[in-house]
Amino acid sequence: MAHNPRQQRERGQAGDGVRPPRRALDRHRLRHLLDAVGAVSTGMNSRNVLRCIVEAATDLVAARYGALGVLGETGKVVDLITVGIDDPQLCAAMGLPQGHGLLHTMVDDREPLRVADVAVHPRSVGFPPGHPVMRTLMGVPLMVRGTVYGDLYVADKWDGTAFDDDDESLLTTLASAAGVSLENARLYEQLRRAAEHFQRRMLPVLPDLSPLTAAARYEPASELPRLGGDWYDALVLPDGAICVVVGDVTGHDVEAAPLMGQIRNMLWALAYDRGEPPGLIVSRLDRALTMFEDPPTATLVFGRIERGRGQGGLYTFGWSNAGHLPPLLVGADGSTRYLAPARHGIPVGIEASCPRFSHEEVLPPGSTLLLFTDGLVERRGQDIDTGLDDLAERAARLATAPPEELCDALISRGRQVFDDDVALLALRIPSDGPAR
Repeated sequence: MAHNPRQQRERGQAGDGVRPPRRALDRHRLRHLLDAVGAVSTGMNSRNVLRCIVEAATDLVAARYGALGVLGETGKVVDLITVGIDDPQLCAAMGLPQGHGLLHTMVDDREPLRVADVAVHPRSVGFPPGHPVMRTLMGVPLMVRGTVYGDLYVADKWDGTAFDDDDESLLTTLASAAGVSLENARLYEQLRRAAEHFQRRMLPVLPDLSPLTAAARYEPASELPRLGGDWYDALVLPDGAICVVVGDVTGHDVEAAPLMGQIRNMLWALAYDRGEPPGLIVSRLDRALTMFEDPPTATLVFGRIERGRGQGGLYTFGWSNAGHLPPLLVGADGSTRYLAPARHGIPVGIEASCPRFSHEEVLPPGSTLLLFTDGLVERRGQDIDTGLDDLAERAARLATAPPEELCDALISRGRQVFDDDVALLALRIPSDGPAR
């Protein structure tokens, strides 16, 4: 029977079991390799990138199983991503490799490893209960500039043949991409920790504000290692008033935190020296910021808490708002109200001639004043009014909780993710007590 070459080519391309031409195979392998390497530069998180690389490795070398072990900074395996073992309960029962045996050989030796028979290798320690028995193995360490970040390995080709030099070259290329992804993730985490440490060091320890009780919290954004410009502070003035501020410098870069420190110090110097109404102090700050060639801008709420003379001895809060979210007043009975008068100013540092306004509010006994930055209530894809309503509702349920407990509950990361930095200041008015 005569064979038609054209029909043979069509059958091969139709996937009827005839192996496609070598050129088509090479194109497929190259495309899959490029996609896996390119995943490193995408916006995917590190673990998803690594899974793409393991999946590409098993596909490109036609292996039944693949895995990627991630080493922590101490050299111990902290994560394992597998392909071919789909039972999550089995994976959990097996746990992470313990840093000895055959798999750790490539990490110790920093060299690729090919094993024709796992069972007879001198460093083989067997498989955990329930683990598929594997005969052949090939692995490479994940290295970048001399640092080992883990290992990538595959086992048992579908056709039963041994792994060859081409397979090792493919795996080595994928391992290089995985190493870069892991190095980026580690550098990202180190930067995040350094940025958070720097920011926290710039924030104050609250002084004794007796008879008021106070608590404050700062929480960095959940995802980005940014040096933010959010801050809080409180100060007892010479006349006995308690001066408070929460603010947010525009921008998130290496300049935001130092600018925050400059604005905070200028504001405190003006408040301490002058003892004037909050609106006038903020206006003076506007003029002081004109000394900068490119003045920094910030939103803030700045105010004074003092015992009133004409209000039956009740505490009053006088404040000025420069483009910031309004403070929240929480009554001892759980009532809530945002202090948002019609007249408020634009952020400081924009226009020194902009008028500033002072407002005053009586603070009932046992009430709590909350000042906060927008990271506490803003969420992607959510109207900010929803966030403000949610904050008021949660604060109402904690109206009589100690300020420390209140702050912890409002800023708990276990229940939410913050898209921006958060600064929070809570001040509890005494239920009764002597004036200062």
